[in-house]
Amino acid sequence: MKAIEVLYARGHVNVQLTHKRTFQITKELFLSKRGDCVIAVGATKGATDLSPQFRETARHKKAQITVIIEVGNLEEVVKARGNARLMFTHPNDLVVRKSRYVCGRTLAVNADKAACDFSRKLAERLHNPEQRVKVTLIAETAT
Repeated sequence: MKAIEVLYARGHVNVQLTHKRTFQITKELFLSKRGDCVIAVGATKGATDLSPQFRETARHKKAQITVIIEVGNLEEVVKARGNARLMFTHPNDLVVRKSRYVCGRTLAVNADKAACDFSRKLAERLHNPEQRVKVTLIAETAT
């Protein structure tokens, strides 16, 4: 089984990319400097907007989730896992975690990267509020 979601967001002057355990994409437009895990704002989807097929696939016990973040010609790929406890109930946020913690905002767990692990070139671009960000989410399970 495989499900793909594509969403768009943009950078923000207060993007920090310093959080060591998570990264977040949000539909919110405002970002304070305290939001050190947020990589992009103004997203076209939050957790509740993901398709039923994506949610079902991501909840499979062997689900692998790939997050591809494209900023111009730069790309960051994050590998993570799904979890049967994923809720997808938050209207604005998508959070990828290195831990196994799950809440309504959680998109994936056991990720191989957090915000602080992203390239500094990508981080520089994400400081620009005019920078468009494409995010591709791929949830798949072995058949």
